[in-house]
Amino acid sequence: MIDKLGKSILTIFGIGYFKYAPGTVASFLTCIIWFTIDQYTKFSFRGAGKIFILVFLIVILVYSIILIDKLYNKRDAKEIVIDEFIGQSIPLLAFSFRPKDFIPDCCSKFKNDPESIIWFVLAFILFRFFDILKPYPINIVDKKMKNGVGVMLDDIIAGIYSTIVIYIIYALWF
Repeated sequence: MIDKLGKSILTIFGIGYFKYAPGTVASFLTCIIWFTIDQYTKFSFRGAGKIFILVFLIVILVYSIILIDKLYNKRDAKEIVIDEFIGQSIPLLAFSFRPKDFIPDCCSKFKNDPESIIWFVLAFILFRFFDILKPYPINIVDKKMKNGVGVMLDDIIAGIYSTIVIYIIYALWF
């Protein structure tokens, strides 16, 4: 029973078994989940809300690392997509730390908070870019760490890189 629940979590309820691009699908679903929470709920990403989310993600992360090592013999099995969820969540949660004037007035014609839409699209594209190309040190982690920590850490670094690049884009925008 616990193994089935664990595999469900690691594969994000079967997304990892998709034939084509399961990591991209998991990242896209992560964007949809966080966008929906941001736009259509009263859940606060400020103060205690952020702390709750971070603790929740850390618990999922630790549990996933243990499960990866326990349930999968091959390293970084394509079925495991929880690492995409964790990595993609980093730039999406960084959205709550964004400067208030992230997007200039020229883009205010969009509906549904243009800052959110642009941030989420950039976060998705950049995360997938870094996750697929694996620049330094992601490539080192991917090659050298052959356990659950390595599976998670390369996506965490890709998420951090995505966040940094989005903030650089913001800094250069103005």
